Formats: sequence, structure tokens, C-alpha cells
Amino acid sequence: MRVLFVNRFFYPDHSATSQMLTDLTRDLRHAGMDITVITSRQLIDNARARLPVHERLDGIEVHRVWSTRFGRGNLIGRGFDYLSFYLGAGWRLARLCRSGDVVVAKTDPPLISVMAGWVTKLRGAHLVNWLHDLFPEIAERLGMRFMRGYPASALRAMRNRSLRCARCNVVIGAHMAEQVIGLGVAPERVKVIHNWCDGEEIRPRPLEGHALRKAWKLEDRFLVMYSGNMGYAHEFDTIVDAAERLRERTNVVFLFIGGGVQRATVEQQVASRGLGNVQFKSYQPRETLDQSLGAANVHLVSLLPQLEGLMVPSKFYAAAAAGRPIIFIGAGDGELAEIIADARCGTRVAPGEGQMLADGIAALAADPELGRRQGAAARRLFEERFERHLATGAWRHALQGAPGDG
Repeated sequence: MRVLFVNRFFYPDHSATSQMLTDLTRDLRHAGMDITVITSRQLIDNARARLPVHERLDGIEVHRVWSTRFGRGNLIGRGFDYLSFYLGAGWRLARLCRSGDVVVAKTDPPLISVMAGWVTKLRGAHLVNWLHDLFPEIAERLGMRFMRGYPASALRAMRNRSLRCARCNVVIGAHMAEQVIGLGVAPERVKVIHNWCDGEEIRPRPLEGHALRKAWKLEDRFLVMYSGNMGYAHEFDTIVDAAERLRERTNVVFLFIGGGVQRATVEQQVASRGLGNVQFKSYQPRETLDQSLGAANVHLVSLLPQLEGLMVPSKFYAAAAAGRPIIFIGAGDGELAEIIADARCGTRVAPGEGQMLADGIAALAADPELGRRQGAAARRLFEERFERHLATGAWRHALQGAPGDG
């Protein structure tokens, strides 16, 4: 079987979707599938990077197409980056795709399923959409002005057509599945495969004698960590408020690891309030992710309530793999809130409840045994539901069934 994946980022990029695509393609190739990836020449945090145009990685054919390089600094520049990638990836896909192939279109850039749908129809191939988020709904719920009226309606109509004509639409949560079925997609063409993490790469590590905690001079601190993208979908005011309420607790430190469009704003808020208990660090390489995630006493994950059902923060899976308690800041009836409550591996705090978040952190800092119980529950949950081999195995079955569907 020949499978072609289309996504803007791939190895060696460190973004979550890139890492999962890398894991999946390697596992599928190991299972004997013929794998091709069409991607860009950039890295998510370095638009000026110039990766090889073509190479073979672990038996995977990688084709990197040209696109503009404005980066994520502003929406107009990002729009040009998206448009140029659509054109380059569409042209390359049309040249590579053959009758009977399976084409998997991810959601970076948004609406790539529309282009992939046109090409697969032209070439007699089979389309599988891998939905990490739903656009333009996300833009609309974030109040972006250009997503109003006819443009949004036209984009949604094209997107919906590409979902309905696909042999399979893989979504990353049950709530997202409900959203997609609500768009008129046949339920049998929607399959839930959660995102994952590699449980061999990221494992629970003892806090005592932890190398990074020592290097960061945090050995004796209770470390509250947010690790990952700091994008528009995430809520940070509650975290900053909690940090301010705990500023006199000298044993508690908040650490943000990563980047994104909101990082500068959060840094400004921290500086304006004079919060010496908050630190920032850059993205950590995948090779040291095990150490950085394991340095935390508790992990924070956030999602704006209006985006429930449209995406699931991937940082949750890595935190669970690391075997640490998880505090979710978001809707009480959302995907992660339900998972965490069922597994008893953490707590949920509503956005704006800075005092409640501070109290939850203080309770964990005062009761190490509570943290150990919740951390162990998080790792059990991970091994039962979100381990890499479970997800990539489900993907293998989904792809093998795609050509024979309806």
C-alpha cells in the first residue's frame, strides 16, 4: 500500500503534529507500507530554515516544497505562507499521486483537505483527513474579523465537501467526532484516534537528583510547568493570576517552556506584576523532552472553553506519559476535563478562577502523596489509552480499510 501524507511540518521539526506524523510514518513504514511525505522546507520556530528539497529518511520519501517564509508573527504573513504551501504541495501531490493511493491530509495549514480532495478525485486516489482542529470554526470563535459572512461560509462549504467525500476522517477526540458528524459527515466515515506519546521515550522519573532541576537550580522547589505551544487557543490569565497569589510561597515556581504568539504577552504580564516566581525557557529538543517534562511536580494544560470539540491540547499526552498530576484550565464538560475526572489523575479549574488554581497547586505542594497518586493514575491512563503503539496500530487498520470503504 502506498500512502502519501501532506502536512506543513515534518522531522526534524519539533512541533507536536510534526512529531506525531514522524512517529506514525516510521511505524507504518516498519509495517511494510510505502510512505511519502509532502511538507515544507521550514521549521515551526524558524521560517528561514532551509531543509533539503528531497531526502529519504528511514525508508520514507520526503518531498519539501517551496513556500513563502513570513513565519507566525502576523496573520497576513501567515496567510501567504499557507497559500504558497497549498500551491506547492498541491502541484507536487498531483505529480506523485497515482490511482489507488491513499492520501492523508492533516490540518496544517488549515483547509488542506480541500486541495487534497481535488487531487485525489482527479487521480482516482482515496482521501483520508486527519483532523487536529476544525477551521474556520476556530477562527470564528476566536473572533477573527476576516472570518465573517460570505468568506467563512464559502470556506466552510468547501471544507465540508472535502470531509464528506473522504473515505475516512480521523479525529482526535469524541467531542470532535460529534462536531464532524454534525457537519453532515456519515458516522461510519468518522474514526476517533487520540493523539499519543511514546511511552519509551517519556517515562516517569524520580524528582530526587533530577539533572535538569539541578541545572536550573530548582532542586528544592515545587515546579509548576506549562510545556508546549502558547497559542491563541490557550488561556494564560488564570495561570498568571495564580502565580501572583502564590508569590509569597518561595518554594513554588512556575515555568513556561515553549513559544507561540502569546508568549511575549505572558512575559509582559509577568514583568509588569514583578513576579519573580515565574520563569521562561525555550522549546526543549525531543531528545531531552523526557528530562524536561519529568522535572515538573505538576503540569498545566489549558484550552479556551469556546474551542471545546474543535481541538485537544496535545501536551496532555506527554504530561500523562511523564506520570505527573495534571491541572486542566478549561470547560468542565470538555474532553480533557472528563478524561482527567474519570482517571483521577488531576483536577479541572474554570478559566478566571486564579484562586482555585492557586489552592490546587498549594494542596499538591503540601501533600506529596497526593501528587504521587495522581501521577501514577496519569501514567496508567496513558498506558491504557494513549501509548504510541496503540494509536499507530489503529491508524494502520484505518488506512488498510480506507480503499474498501463505501
